[in-house]
Amino acid sequence: MSAVAGVDGVPGGWVVARVEDGRVGWAVCADAAAVLVATAGCAAVGVDIPLGLTAGPEPRACDVATARALGRARSSVFPAPPRAVLQAPTHAAACVVARELTGRAISLQSFHIGPKILDWDALPDRPAHVVEVHPELALRRIAPDVAFAPKKSARGAGQRVAALHRWLDAPAALADLPAGARLDDVLDALAAAWSARRYADGAAEVLGAEVDDRGRPMRVVV
Repeated sequence: MSAVAGVDGVPGGWVVARVEDGRVGWAVCADAAAVLVATAGCAAVGVDIPLGLTAGPEPRACDVATARALGRARSSVFPAPPRAVLQAPTHAAACVVARELTGRAISLQSFHIGPKILDWDALPDRPAHVVEVHPELALRRIAPDVAFAPKKSARGAGQRVAALHRWLDAPAALADLPAGARLDDVLDALAAAWSARRYADGAAEVLGAEVDDRGRPMRVVV
């Protein structure tokens, strides 16, 4: 079976879970361009970051749909601000731009993930097999019977390992993790890889069907 990969942010870069024939290989990459090199040959790559940004005040339809699908866990969705907001040099400046464009300020947390969003947005040519995913929604599709606790809690981590074990040998995958990768990040990367597998197999659920001002898709693949 062809390889797929899941990607999640870590301090200073990205953690990549490359899954092939049930086995997982790990890498930590400094930027999006390096991720593309590390995932060369993959049939699909799922990235837990907004891909495609609005230029105007309306929220992305995929963010709205993902929040709706998550229900009580909708707080895990961080609606992607317009590109101009993320390009502001400071949080205060970003809030000014955000109020002008959307009528409300941007949270500090959203501003801090801005560089990671812009890392992917700056790629001159993002391959079509690289898709946006949402690990929390993926996990709820894998294990719809589980009431997940917060992912940073011991209970939440255990639930996520057990859920991912329905797909692959999660304990074996976690046996040799790369330095700098936190447990919640690698679990999210594995969940992202599950969505990538579904996309590669033509079985994925796709939320949102818009394109941004550059013609790039704005959608979440589950």
